[in-house]
Amino acid sequence: MNRILIAMLVMHVTYLGELGVGVRGWGGVMPAGESVTDSLESRIRMRIRAIPGAAVGVAYANLSRGQSLYINADTSFHAASTMKVPVMIEIFRRVDAGEIALDQGILLVNQFGSIVDGSPYSLDPAEDSDSAMYHQAGTRVTLRELLERMIVRSSNLATNAVIAIAGGEQVTATMRNLGARAIQVRRGVEDGKAYALGLNNTTTARDLAIIMATVEEGKAASPASCAAMREILLRQEFNDEIPAGVPKGVKVAHKTGQITATLHDAAIIYPHNGDSYVLVVLTGGISDEKVARSLIADISRVVWLYDAAMQGARSRADVDGK
Repeated sequence: MNRILIAMLVMHVTYLGELGVGVRGWGGVMPAGESVTDSLESRIRMRIRAIPGAAVGVAYANLSRGQSLYINADTSFHAASTMKVPVMIEIFRRVDAGEIALDQGILLVNQFGSIVDGSPYSLDPAEDSDSAMYHQAGTRVTLRELLERMIVRSSNLATNAVIAIAGGEQVTATMRNLGARAIQVRRGVEDGKAYALGLNNTTTARDLAIIMATVEEGKAASPASCAAMREILLRQEFNDEIPAGVPKGVKVAHKTGQITATLHDAAIIYPHNGDSYVLVVLTGGISDEKVARSLIADISRVVWLYDAAMQGARSRADVDGK
């Protein structure tokens, strides 16, 4: 076992110990001169330091209480599949405008044009988390099903079919209108020529938090459409990142994203007896996905403990009339 691995293990064990201290600390015993938000940030930063070379962006916001924390939140990352949430928003806005209908049939084909020169390319079912979608190629599939598969199973084939309707430039423009200032949705998945030229979909943790907040608050589209989008996000089938850091049974509406050495999760968390909150964790430079997954789950866990403690403190203040 090399020295780096030993150091990582020691820091991780220390971090887990700190979680226990953190519960007591957030209950009222804080180090001198340290606020509860400082304590949350220090615990998250300590966990990140356990992985040398990792790039991590974190955005947390409890919208009802006005509490937030941002760590490297304006650092740009390859968006991976998190960009599918902005694409979904754009489609629902067009449904609201009466331009398209969720039940209209879309001819599903596995051929797309590169944004570089329009040259055709196809997707490899073996590289798609929803290979079953390819059995429907050559048939008409409702836009509703395409959206569902794009989010719940992260289907790349469904995504490219939907982006062909939404348009990357329009999706980006819509995100600007919602307050997300850096995110860029340029293209569909597996456009090799675009990738070679660095023409990628990119985002920041802050922007994804803004976007998820607009869905939660009913501002991304009509209230009915936002409710429908939240239900789709709640049906997400890949739940080993942010959901792994909260107690079983807690609802999490979220979208993950993953490419080589990159793993993300953007979520709205619904505690049983408290206000919902938004948490986004973006990671890069971590070649072992198990390490990245554990990192995101641990950050989610410490944020959950913090948010629960703050909810408890507010509840006690309400009872005391303070």
